[in-house]
Amino acid sequence: MLATVKDYRKYLDPAVLARVSGLDLRARLLVQGFISGLHRSELHGFSVEFAEHRKYSQGDDLRHLDWKVYGRTDKHYIKEYEQETNLKLLLAVDCSESMNYQSRSAPLSKREFATTTAAALAYLALHQADAVALATFDTRLHRTGRATNNPSQWRHVVQELESVSGKGRTSFRTVFDELAETLHDRHLIIIASDFLGPTDQIIAGIKHLRHRRHEPIVLQILDHAELTFPFDRPLQFAGMEGAGDLVTNPRLMRERYLAEMSAHIERLRRACFEQRIDFEVMDTSAPLNAALSAYLSTRAARARRR
Repeated sequence: MLATVKDYRKYLDPAVLARVSGLDLRARLLVQGFISGLHRSELHGFSVEFAEHRKYSQGDDLRHLDWKVYGRTDKHYIKEYEQETNLKLLLAVDCSESMNYQSRSAPLSKREFATTTAAALAYLALHQADAVALATFDTRLHRTGRATNNPSQWRHVVQELESVSGKGRTSFRTVFDELAETLHDRHLIIIASDFLGPTDQIIAGIKHLRHRRHEPIVLQILDHAELTFPFDRPLQFAGMEGAGDLVTNPRLMRERYLAEMSAHIERLRRACFEQRIDFEVMDTSAPLNAALSAYLSTRAARARRR
């Protein structure tokens, strides 16, 4: 059983829990309403679903001429279609030590939030016969095989996520470069991490993935305390990933901390926007089903407007 799903069922939609708790399958509603936004190709061809008309150009295949429009307007237009494709989805989950952080008010640690998100997306993608693969990472990449749409893949993904150790540092550039160079087919890559590292290395790695024609989706998972810094009395902060402990008065550093965190998030957001990459900050204090559904519905609406 996926502990983070079972133990925190009250924060999740029943569709996500179906395979682990025996509840009736209700994933179809989420699949139809939200995950379809992940399923639409950017390439235009002559395939399944009508997209738009465009004016005829010399050399176009006359088989795709819209004769009804010609009859009404005496003008030549070609029918274009949006190709529906079975995607290859790679879920890349940060398993470094910093992902273990959980403030007192948070229902989930960042690692639990990330692994549960990955399990939910894997379940929904496999439910519509898309191929899914999992990779976890810290200082290096831990791949678990090729993407497959075999229904048993969901159980394999869950078992791998359960075994995540949550130790070690993070090396974003090394991991993203390896992903970019070793994934031969085009993938949709959903990266779940706190992205607390050198911004220039993170951005360079993401650009490398984009250059290799993959489509990254960046989910920055942060604890509410990391976003708001609510501490108001002298504390000893325990360092993670090799950082030393720090005794300080939070009131003296709150303004500077919040400014630095905001700037870091904004640099990542701007870089992703420039690369046409989805970027979403997910607060672990929010119910997971609400956060995930909100993002997927936004993406689906954006895909329909293309």
